[in-house]
Amino acid sequence: MDLGLKGRAALITGASKGIGAAIALGLAEEGVRVALLARTDGVLRATASGIRAATGVAVLALPTDIRDTAAVVASVERARAELGPLHILVNNAGGPIKRPERQIQWPD
Repeated sequence: MDLGLKGRAALITGASKGIGAAIALGLAEEGVRVALLARTDGVLRATASGIRAATGVAVLALPTDIRDTAAVVASVERARAELGPLHILVNNAGGPIKRPERQIQWPD
């Protein structure tokens, strides 16, 4: 399928496995350069390597905890520096909240 996205760049959170990895692969198959963000470095790098091998597009693995604002800002800046302007954002990070004290609270 051609969605007309070739040459664009995307940043995907929660991209190391599951839905996030599937979205990243689908976008890469369309010719979109992808920056993958997730907390688990080893799994994230393996996912990025697999997508890169399957599609030949630029794939950037950025281990990032989205609860850390400074880490997110640094990852976005690096993605823009290496992939160019970011056109697509997929906010996929997270899961069911089992304990209220683990909720993300961003005052900004």
